[in-house]
Amino acid sequence: MSAYDPNNIFARILRGEIPCEKVYEDADTVAFMDVMPRADGHVLVLPKRGARNLLDVPPDVLSTLILSVQKIARAVKAGMDAEGITVHQFNEPAGGQSVFHIHFHVIPRWDGVGLGHHAAKMADPADLKVHAEKIRAALAAGA
Repeated sequence: MSAYDPNNIFARILRGEIPCEKVYEDADTVAFMDVMPRADGHVLVLPKRGARNLLDVPPDVLSTLILSVQKIARAVKAGMDAEGITVHQFNEPAGGQSVFHIHFHVIPRWDGVGLGHHAAKMADPADLKVHAEKIRAALAAGA
């Protein structure tokens, strides 16, 4: 396993070098819209502290992160009026990981609607903003 690269795209987003459509932030974690979503409302949740993946993330970072994943999953389900949620987390290239900063994918699901291909195409920023607003509203309502 390689070392953590502090110049990965998520580290750059965390430093404000690359914009994102943020839906949630606390002292330890951040959640923002995936720009290449597999479904409308696809959110990424990651720690602010750098770790490559599940294999090297410190336990205290992981425990805080998973609580944020749960909070965001509830808000995504409510805000997107979804029937279910899929949570993905990939580790190393052979496991499907393409950005080497630990993160969870929170994807709303509806019966009979399949997932799109990841990284197939960039989403319209206006659509991401609309979805983010729904999720932020659900968070504000206590989802």
